[in-house]
Amino acid sequence: MSKRESYETKTEQLLAPIIEKYGVEIYDVEFVKEAGEWYLRVYIDKPDGVNILDCENVSRALSDVLDEEDYIDESYILEVSSPGLGRQLKKDKHFEKSIGEKIVLKTYKAIDKCKEFEGVLVSFDSDKIVMEQDGEQRSFPRDTVAAVHLALDF
Repeated sequence: MSKRESYETKTEQLLAPIIEKYGVEIYDVEFVKEAGEWYLRVYIDKPDGVNILDCENVSRALSDVLDEEDYIDESYILEVSSPGLGRQLKKDKHFEKSIGEKIVLKTYKAIDKCKEFEGVLVSFDSDKIVMEQDGEQRSFPRDTVAAVHLALDF
């Protein structure tokens, strides 16, 4: 397990009592470097959506626990937020909740001269993601998929 993965896993463990207390769920945790800065990002959710108070409560409680535990070697910025409307689908639990939803799938390499596909998520497993486009099902091997997001329809 990489250092990044161990930080994310430990953070999820520490979040368990906090999210229970505030009635939210962990959508995702990521430890990433952007523009020379490290970020510990925690995405929370709940059925009717999170608000700024939910984010503030979780952020304050987690910040205190992170200060006590002090297991992250690098200096970092803590961010707690909603995953947003166009949330990225990374984990199986994200895909499961999104079956029947419109998604945007991006591939690493072009397929039929295209790297971005939009359709309705039909199914998934460890090997592939299946979407419906124009009444036809299309399967994408997971190792060819760069990212999947919920589509934003306005």
